[in-house]
Amino acid sequence: QVQLVESGGGLVQPGGSLRLSCAASGIIFSIYTMGWYRQAPGKQRELVATITTGDVPNYADSVKGRFTISRDNVKKTVYLQMNSLKREDTAVYYCNAAHFTLQYWGQGTQVTVSS
Repeated sequence: QVQLVESGGGLVQPGGSLRLSCAASGIIFSIYTMGWYRQAPGKQRELVATITTGDVPNYADSVKGRFTISRDNVKKTVYLQMNSLKREDTAVYYCNAAHFTLQYWGQGTQVTVSS
């Protein structure tokens, strides 16, 4: 059974930082492109960042220079370091694992940026 379990969300003030983690099980983690997506209330789910099996990252323009995605194939975990958070970063953040036609999602973790 495939599971992606996110953690690390919460309430943070503007300008603050959070680190999200996503622990995977039931998949050969190293062959999957891993990603983070987010969905704000009333909006569609959007890409935040992905990282390939070769550790090549890709970021949405809105988070470039502020967020960093990384992966640990031994721990089967992908991370999202979020710095200089803005109110518009408030959303549910979802972990994604993709390998050709296979795709899995986590249950999401809430990130709220507010003073």
